[in-house]
Amino acid sequence: MIRETEIDGVPTFFAHRPGPISAGLTFRVGRADETLATSGITHLVEHLVLYRHGVADYHYNGATASLFTVFAVQGSAEHVVEYLTGVCDGLARLPLDRLEAEKSILRTEAASRSDPSVPLWRYGAQGRGLVSCRELGLDRLSGREVSDWAQKWFTRDNAVLWLAGDDIPKDLRLDLVAGRRMPVVLPPPVLERTPAYVARGQGGVLMNTLVPRGAVAQLYASIIERELFQTLRRDGGLSYMAEASYQPGAADTAEINALADALPDKQDAVVGEFIDVLAKLSAGRINPADVDALRTNGDQAFTHPDYELSTLPGRAFGHLIGRTARNVDQLRAELAAVSTEDVVAMARVAHANSLLVVPEGHRLDWAGYDEVSVTSRFETPAGYRYRSRSGDTCELVVGPEGISLTSPAGPATVAYKECAAMLAWPDGARLLVGRDGVQARVEPTLFEVDRAKLAEIDRNVDAAVVIPMPAREAKAIPQPAQPEAEPKLRKPLRNLAISAIVTAVLIIMTIQFASAWKPSDGELAEKAILWLLLGSAGSVLVTYFTGMSVLLAWRRRRSSPA
Repeated sequence: MIRETEIDGVPTFFAHRPGPISAGLTFRVGRADETLATSGITHLVEHLVLYRHGVADYHYNGATASLFTVFAVQGSAEHVVEYLTGVCDGLARLPLDRLEAEKSILRTEAASRSDPSVPLWRYGAQGRGLVSCRELGLDRLSGREVSDWAQKWFTRDNAVLWLAGDDIPKDLRLDLVAGRRMPVVLPPPVLERTPAYVARGQGGVLMNTLVPRGAVAQLYASIIERELFQTLRRDGGLSYMAEASYQPGAADTAEINALADALPDKQDAVVGEFIDVLAKLSAGRINPADVDALRTNGDQAFTHPDYELSTLPGRAFGHLIGRTARNVDQLRAELAAVSTEDVVAMARVAHANSLLVVPEGHRLDWAGYDEVSVTSRFETPAGYRYRSRSGDTCELVVGPEGISLTSPAGPATVAYKECAAMLAWPDGARLLVGRDGVQARVEPTLFEVDRAKLAEIDRNVDAAVVIPMPAREAKAIPQPAQPEAEPKLRKPLRNLAISAIVTAVLIIMTIQFASAWKPSDGELAEKAILWLLLGSAGSVLVTYFTGMSVLLAWRRRRSSPA
């Protein structure tokens, strides 16, 4: 039985359990509350708070998720009191002298972490999509910004404590500053059409979808996992991992993720079978016996002695976002009411909202999925147009409303007002990242952009999103691909030289022949001179047009206003 109480103004959920105490102090703040230019600030606060604990005789940890941050501990009553007291003291007095050292640790941690790509494709470089992005804020955050963030978000009114043990320690105090409960405010997804797919994966297939939260979605996730396991592992021997998970989110939504791995030579088969499973379920071919079996398994979980204990962290988070908690009897009744028809309807909702990541080179158009565009939803702005120094078809457009980098794949446009972050290097390079996740890079070595245009870009981008970057080594600065660009101009030049030589030879021969010709030489000599004159005239024309082609080729390599 979970008991609700309060400690120093912090709502507290307690469940009795013999043995060491487990506890978690949860705050309603996470990476989705940051911006791309401040990303990493919550994680940095967490690390600074935990620095003073060092090596302890009890188990403790901290975690920063999309919408919450938790400081967890397990040990004796004395250890729990010591730890939670230290967390509150650390939040009140952050060790800002450790700021740069903890930034370095976080960069090292990020280098060994593989961030999920799906949130970026669905949400862009904002809100929930930030969990896919580098913690760029680490390169610019000051001690004052970090301290102000802690004072705003890590307050008693934005916290919940959960504990499981013999009893709540009598001397436990939570000395936190007053604040306010922070609501979940998330920008809408930037993915405009679903079902959709991205061909960027290296291994198997990943499916992500948004569904209404509840027992029906949980059962559907279990159905997917059962079907994928049966088809891909047991029957086909194509995958080792074939699983699905259900993750409740804010408000009344949840995410379902399904994954199947694949060896390179099995990718085609895994992609095909995975799509067939999803199509089968959304078409209504779900065995009622499977629904009954999974419903029974789910109901048995409710009767496990530790079930309520396992719900403590989720209950704490639900309280923070205003979600009404339901007791075991209510949850069992909801599950029992789920029919096969409900699961089929959920399968169709899941399919309509799905986003798949498949190995590079695969297409899902044949299955009714739209490919996610890597180009921007914004039009290329009017402005000054720069051609690539490499002589390829890429162009950079710099205008008063934004910049655009065009390529055969399409335009990558970032409007200044939609810029989530701009990385600025001392050598003049700029990387603008839009809130939709689209990136446009300005490299003065690749495009003939002068300092005045760079200054114009800097003026138009909000200073709050500018991230100064350290100087790059010479080898890290890209250079134009001269070996590929030169032949386009060298070939016309070679043709011009050959034409000029031939023309000169023919003209000299004509002059010499004409000066030595006498009427008595006959008609043959006259015809020879005529042919030489015609040849000379033709050579002059060839030389003229070849020269014009050289001039045009040279002009194409220069910039021109759009």
